[in-house]
Amino acid sequence: MKMINLKIDGTPVTVPEGTTILEAARAAGVKIPTLCFLKDINEIGACRMCVVEIKGARALQAACVYPVSEGLEVITNSEKVRKSRKITLELILSNHDRRCLECSRSQNCELQALSKELGVNEIRFPALNEKTLLPIDDLSPSVVRDPNKCVLCRRCVSVCKNVQTVGVIDTMERGYRTVVASPFGKSLADTPCVNCGQCIAVCPTGALTEKSDKSKVWAAISDPEKYVVFQTAPAVRFSIGEAFGMPQWSPPSEDSASTRFLTPTQARTLRSWKRAPSS
Repeated sequence: MKMINLKIDGTPVTVPEGTTILEAARAAGVKIPTLCFLKDINEIGACRMCVVEIKGARALQAACVYPVSEGLEVITNSEKVRKSRKITLELILSNHDRRCLECSRSQNCELQALSKELGVNEIRFPALNEKTLLPIDDLSPSVVRDPNKCVLCRRCVSVCKNVQTVGVIDTMERGYRTVVASPFGKSLADTPCVNCGQCIAVCPTGALTEKSDKSKVWAAISDPEKYVVFQTAPAVRFSIGEAFGMPQWSPPSEDSASTRFLTPTQARTLRSWKRAPSS
């Protein structure tokens, strides 16, 4: 494989041919902020948060889509770069529902983290009210879509279309009227959405969230006439066990009474083991 030599912030870096500046920077331990980037899924340079300065180039370039070349010299944190990123972020926030305290993604939001990192204390651009008045789609049994929090990163579009091969959402309209929506403005409930939740997993903000049934659960728990039980989904029960520091499963001894979380395969194995006749 051909190797390429370049400099990032004055530091020599050697990476394979075909590597992007963003990947080269990460390999060298240099952080470049991103918002729309999702490796192997969404690499389109849409958000412009990863712009860098390249010696000899007239304009800033998006690091996530710019391939390295021999002798390239990149500056990732110049005053020009920092100013461009901050202005871009302010423009995104000017058209964003900034009610962070009411958002389920507060303190776990990439947009919020970038605002803190880049020192955005005020937004100099007026809000575009035509977009911030869009209705919330909560008719789906599992997904809530709030277009007022969408930053048009297109991660959800890419994962739905290219990974899940469903393609029930895409970008509509043009310019500042652009929105991510279902065809003909339909609700997700009226599309072939399979409720896989992958769009929620890749969304960097609170534009896509899972529908919560917490109020129903608390009401059931508080009802003295009900016995409340719960069951974790087979696909995640082993991960939950690991999160609580529980050991991986092994066939228990006769006197074992420890509680374990099992994968579906382990559960079937345990049932077979219990049914096996003793020798």
